[in-house]
Amino acid sequence: MTGDARIQQAAHFLWEGHKAGNRFEPIPDDFAPRTIVEAYDIQETYHRLIIPARGPIAGYKIALTTPVMQKMVGFDSPCAGAVFANDILHSPATVKASDYGRLGVECEIAVLLNRDLAAAAAPYDRARAAEAVEALMPAFELVDDRNADYSNLSFLSVAADNTWNAGVVLGGQAPGWRGIDLVAAAGSMTINGEPAGEGKGGDVLGHPLEALAWLANTLAERGKSLSAGMIVMTGSIVTTKFLNAGDTAAISIEGLGGAQVTVV
Repeated sequence: MTGDARIQQAAHFLWEGHKAGNRFEPIPDDFAPRTIVEAYDIQETYHRLIIPARGPIAGYKIALTTPVMQKMVGFDSPCAGAVFANDILHSPATVKASDYGRLGVECEIAVLLNRDLAAAAAPYDRARAAEAVEALMPAFELVDDRNADYSNLSFLSVAADNTWNAGVVLGGQAPGWRGIDLVAAAGSMTINGEPAGEGKGGDVLGHPLEALAWLANTLAERGKSLSAGMIVMTGSIVTTKFLNAGDTAAISIEGLGGAQVTVV
């Protein structure tokens, strides 16, 4: 099987699994990604299949930027996925449990860009990436792991499956973010009013905007740019929490505010 045929087959395997509501399974060995480059090739092909339903790419998410998330899934490297226009919600948001295989939420600092981070201008460091930031927001990432068996995960298959992104819930913009100590900023999550986890901004690669620079450079290696107006999710400072119908989750990040999502 040629490389292109393997990429196409893997992307359709993911697409058909989502449409059928199947439990997440690693991509079969015959056409599984062998490298992270192939995983991103599959992911981009999969994107083209789901854009008609989920809308154009409106930003990106970065997974596994914190030790707690790497420990949770047993991987030690960040990876990226797309966020689609139809999946961007604003707090307070309500979602349906039936729309997901298994809905998880993650507590993150989201970035709104006001200028491009062009591939041609890479590499970026944190300071240069920060110049493109319009505002920061507290945010939930919605993830759908489709009831995955965490004892049988394939990192490359998860990356190919758009790192399980199922949407985002954005809190209000904090345009005065430059006066906030983002390394020390504490974040916490509650579910139905009960504590569900906490962390701080510095858990994300040492600084949330290090994650933004990492993303800009990773995309640039593939000839892709971040564009003004895009949303970037920098990674969860709290391990993924899974919600059921009737649950309400809330997050608060010091200096940035909060966000809320309810499942019905």
